[in-house]
Amino acid sequence: MDLILNVFTWKRINILSIIVLLALVVLSFYGVYTNTFYITKLDNYIFPLLSIIHFLYIYVIWFKISEHELPDPKMRNLEYALYAVMVVYGYKIFESITIINSVAGLQEHFIPSTFGPMTTLILVLYCLLFVLTLFSFWIRRRYIGVYNFENFNDNLNMWQ
Repeated sequence: MDLILNVFTWKRINILSIIVLLALVVLSFYGVYTNTFYITKLDNYIFPLLSIIHFLYIYVIWFKISEHELPDPKMRNLEYALYAVMVVYGYKIFESITIINSVAGLQEHFIPSTFGPMTTLILVLYCLLFVLTLFSFWIRRRYIGVYNFENFNDNLNMWQ
C-alpha cells in the first residue's frame, strides 16, 4: 500500500483528475459518428455543468489537506453531490460501451476513421475518472478524516 501511496500521491491524483475532467469536458462536445464538434446542442452542456461539482470537490480536498483542516458539513454535502455525479459517470461509461457496440449495425453507413480510437479514448477516460473519483474519496478519508458530526462541538478546541 505504501508503494501505491508513493506513486499516486494526493496531489498527483488531483492533478490527473483535473486533466481527465478537462479532456472529457472538451470531448463532451465531440460527435463520434460525424467527427465534428457540436456547440449548439444543449445535451452537450450537461457533463461540463456537472463537472463543476467535481472541480469544486478537488479544490476542497486540496485546501483541506494543505491547511490540515477537519471535514465540515459543507464538504460532506459536496461529496454527496459527487456521489450523484458518479451515477452520471457510470451512465456515460455504459453509453460509450453501447456506442462501441453499435458499429456492427452501421456497416452500410460511412463511419469516420476516428470512430474507433475516439470512442475507446472516451471510454478509457470515463473509466479512469470513475476510479480516480473513488480514490479521491479514499484520500479524503485518509488525510482529512471521517465525517463524525455527532460530537463535533465537544472535539473542537479553538485555542489549539
